[in-house]
Amino acid sequence: MKVGVYFDLRNPTQWRRDPSWLYGFTLEACREAERLGAPSVWFSEHHLFDDDYLSSPLTFAAAVAARTSTIRLGTAIVIAPLHNPAELAEQAATVDLISGGRLDLGVGAGYRVPEFELFGVPMAAKYKRTDDTVRELRRLWGPGGVRPGPVQDRLPIWLGYQGPQGAARAGRLGERLLSPDPSLWEPYRQGLAEAGLPESAGVMSGGFSAWATDDPEHDWPIFSEHLAYQLNSYRRHMVEGTGRPEPRPVDLAKVVNATDMAPLQSYAFGTPEFVAQRIREDTTGAPVDTVFLWASIGGMSEDMVMRNIENICNRLAPLLADD
Repeated sequence: MKVGVYFDLRNPTQWRRDPSWLYGFTLEACREAERLGAPSVWFSEHHLFDDDYLSSPLTFAAAVAARTSTIRLGTAIVIAPLHNPAELAEQAATVDLISGGRLDLGVGAGYRVPEFELFGVPMAAKYKRTDDTVRELRRLWGPGGVRPGPVQDRLPIWLGYQGPQGAARAGRLGERLLSPDPSLWEPYRQGLAEAGLPESAGVMSGGFSAWATDDPEHDWPIFSEHLAYQLNSYRRHMVEGTGRPEPRPVDLAKVVNATDMAPLQSYAFGTPEFVAQRIREDTTGAPVDTVFLWASIGGMSEDMVMRNIENICNRLAPLLADD
């Protein structure tokens, strides 16, 4: 199993830095991840977050592509219904060309009302539109489609679906599933079978909520402050525009090292050996190729980010290399 790193470029008020500096630092962090042997780096998309969450993952991936030579570049995810398929096909092809064929395009349906309102796009049928975008991307990257096309003959598309129905649709589309949750393997496998594809065509990868450190007791006071911020931020932004009340602040005692794999419900924290064991336990039974961990959580200092990347690459990844 491979272990990558994940960036969202959050810039919270209480730890705010000059945005231009933060983008430049993150580019250097990606170069360091490559130097340390990380197989992949991933970027996410959100809009109108009050901490300046990354809004253009493919644009940022292009900048990383120009500064690296081996590391794969993934999006986790691009919100497909917000983008015209032709525009998305051309942007992805550009990143693939700049990188020499290193792009992994993860797409998903999105969930935030303000984002759909910003783009003037209805939320209705967002899953169908995401599936349709995937089909259109395959067509546009084929004969008679956009030019120039991508370097890779079949540029990897990952479906960021977290439920069984979405996993089955990913299988029927013949694409990869951007989740490491083993409970989704069976519906994903069934979807592949419906498409006439063998089990061996199924590949899963995804984010894993974990922080590995050689000194958990020392890191906990700082780590917990940033983790609480990040989880509460997600919970607060999730309900914006829905009319639902803002959730109560997260209770870290119920989240840290809990066994629930649902998003925002569990976060593994401990030594590299402990985190590696949790990753093994929580992905057993599924064809998981890669897990990726946050490089930075809620505006962490550059020193802590770089130390985390080093721990992921030098301490955690070797423990999972033979899995």
